[in-house]
Parts: sequence; C-alpha cells; structure tokens
Amino acid sequence: MPLASQPAGRRERNKQDKLDRICAAASELFALHGVDEVTTQQIADRADIGAGTLFLYAKTKGELLLLVQNAGYAKALQQGRADAEAIPGVLDAVLAIVGSIVACNRIHLENGRTYLREMLFGDHEEPRHREALAIVAQTEEAIAAVLRRDERVGEDDAATLARVVSAVMFVDMAASVTTALSVQEIMHDIRGQVGVLLPR
Repeated sequence: MPLASQPAGRRERNKQDKLDRICAAASELFALHGVDEVTTQQIADRADIGAGTLFLYAKTKGELLLLVQNAGYAKALQQGRADAEAIPGVLDAVLAIVGSIVACNRIHLENGRTYLREMLFGDHEEPRHREALAIVAQTEEAIAAVLRRDERVGEDDAATLARVVSAVMFVDMAASVTTALSVQEIMHDIRGQVGVLLPR
C-alpha cells in the first residue's frame, strides 16, 4: 500500500483531535468574550486538555488567536477571489477581495485588531505567524491577478500596486480612528484611496 493512501495513525489522529478541540474552544471563547478577556486556562478547560498540552500547540494567547483567525481569513480570501472572478471591472473586483477580508476582520473588532498586531509584531519563527503572513502574500497575489486584467498594468506594477492596496486595507482596519466605522464606511474610504492608484 502506498504511503500516501495509508490512514493516519492513532497518534496523528489524537493530535488532530486535540488541535480541533483547541481551535473550537479558543474560537468560541474569543467570540464570546474577546481575546483580552480569555485566559489560556479557560481555553484548556473548554478543550478538555491540560494547560501544558495546550502550550505544545500554541505558546501564547496571541498564537492561539492566529490559529483561530488564520482559518477565517483564508476562507474570506477564498470568497473574495470567487466574488472577484464574477466582476468585470478591475476596481470593483479588487474591492471584492478587500471587502471580504475587511468583513472578516470586523466580526469581532478587538480580536481583529489584535490579530493584525500579532501578524505584524509576532514571532516570525512561529508557524501560525508564518501562516498569517502567507495569507497576506496570497491576498496580494489575488489583487495583482485582478490588476493584470488591465493591459496598461505591467507585471511589476501589478505586484507593487497590490502591496499598496494591501497596506491601505491593513491601515484602515487597524487605525484607531476607524474603530467606530462600519464595514461599508471603511470600504468607502478604501475605494477612494484605491481608485486614485489605478490607471484611468
């Protein structure tokens, strides 16, 4: 029997089961109370594991938040890409990708802002942090692919513009002055900024 088709062993299944329970517990508690109000002991208790076991999967609460939020951001990016494919206009297609990410970030405002902080300033050696940065890179690639629909935008320019669009999005999501704004209001602001960048 080829190795690829062999079922996971008991140890791997147990590890995956614990990881799934940790993700579910952290996701539920963070959604209910916010990341700042939840302790790692509460997450361990909800996941029905010891605190020491929890730290084998994530060393800090920030890493737990990355674990939970990365999954949501990956789904949001997938949805944004799908929406963008059905939109002919470049600006509107870019905003479909951006809008999906912004909406994900605003599900729980403080968790979203803490996630951005962990993404920027967390331990870049930590696997969850690398996953978060990979999602950022995939988002920029998706935006660049849409920008290349416009034949006036070259390969290098598309990549550069995508990084600028990404920066605009992250600043608008993280800024203190936008905490009271709705997703629609943030997207209106982003539309104005991105619209200036694109060829006319």
